[in-house]
Amino acid sequence: MSLYGVMRTGGSGMNAQSNKLATVADNIANVNTTGYKRASTEFSSLILRSGSGNYNSGSVETQVRYAISDPGTMNYTTSATDLAIQGNGFFIVSDAGGTPYLTRAGSFVPDGQGNLYNTAGYYLMGYDIRNGATPDVVANGLGNLQVVNIAQQTLVGNPTTQARLDGANLDANAAITAGAPNFTSKTSLITYDNIGNAVKLDMYMYKTAANTWNVEVYNSANAAAGGGFPYTPAAPMATQTFNFDVSATGKGRLTAASPTSIAFTIPGGSPVTFDMSNLTQVADEFQFKATTNGNAPSGLDRVEVAADGTMYSIFDDGTRLATYKIPLATVPSPDNLSPEAGNVYSVSINSGNIQVDFAGNSGLGTIKPEALEASNVDLANELTAMIESQRGYTANSKVFQTGADLLDVLVNLKR
Repeated sequence: MSLYGVMRTGGSGMNAQSNKLATVADNIANVNTTGYKRASTEFSSLILRSGSGNYNSGSVETQVRYAISDPGTMNYTTSATDLAIQGNGFFIVSDAGGTPYLTRAGSFVPDGQGNLYNTAGYYLMGYDIRNGATPDVVANGLGNLQVVNIAQQTLVGNPTTQARLDGANLDANAAITAGAPNFTSKTSLITYDNIGNAVKLDMYMYKTAANTWNVEVYNSANAAAGGGFPYTPAAPMATQTFNFDVSATGKGRLTAASPTSIAFTIPGGSPVTFDMSNLTQVADEFQFKATTNGNAPSGLDRVEVAADGTMYSIFDDGTRLATYKIPLATVPSPDNLSPEAGNVYSVSINSGNIQVDFAGNSGLGTIKPEALEASNVDLANELTAMIESQRGYTANSKVFQTGADLLDVLVNLKR
């Protein structure tokens, strides 16, 4: 047995315990860091070949592992841009230079330009779906992603260009009238002109014959004082006659020959063809439900994030628009991702290639708004590991000291 080997073995043990103590110190320091994943030092023996009559002491090797796939507990907040992932997956973020990374730290806030970034300075990435755009997802890459911005989302005035009847019924037992102003039913519709001004339209319906109804549209701004007839000018903006099939097969729906829409031009706005194909005439009370597009100008009130990662902007007038779709990413071996400064991870050879999809798909978890994932460090376990490391270091130092003392005895034999 070599005394030098004993000393080297003792030194190797001290170095290994020092590495373990370093990971324990890191874990304890980050016990309250959002999304932090604990590190651990694993030991493996290094055995040297020995002869039959002597033993060559080896050493110990260490490898640092990260419990990246081990989730932390959920802490709930009141911020709509605090995001956590329940299940598998990572947020995609980028640094100021545009380099992408993965993270579980979702404590995002807007910067001076409205870009969402977390406490480490990494910006949240997502797909822009404003104006009805479809996310152009690259399944095995990070292309087409943009920094999520909530400051540039102002609702400009848009004219009404489409109108649709979701469901409406005219009472089949209504009396036949000579027409306006002797109407049977009335409703109003809010539309918008080219610069977002609200334009109220009055719609009158009256029965002119069996199973035959006229619908007339007037500009409410032209009504008499207090509303209603007479309008100035007296002529309606549009008139259409609808016919209904009351046979066993028609069941009060429009006949095949009947018009299915009414067309008009909004004052100061655009031409609109109002789809009336869902209009019926059955023995029930008058009902009218319609949907139009267009809106008045409005400022941003708040944002919301759904479980599938869709971010909505809620404006002052109550309008709700989808603006971004936040994807999640994963790799075949998350625990082999390479940790980087700022609680982010980069893809390595051992982790496998990145895969991108939306929350709830491809084995990915869901996004929890107004929540943050806490560190997965168990403080009691770390304190225990610290004591173990301290005792191990002390024991290895005794081995080193004993080898050094024996070497002194050997050197002094010549005296």
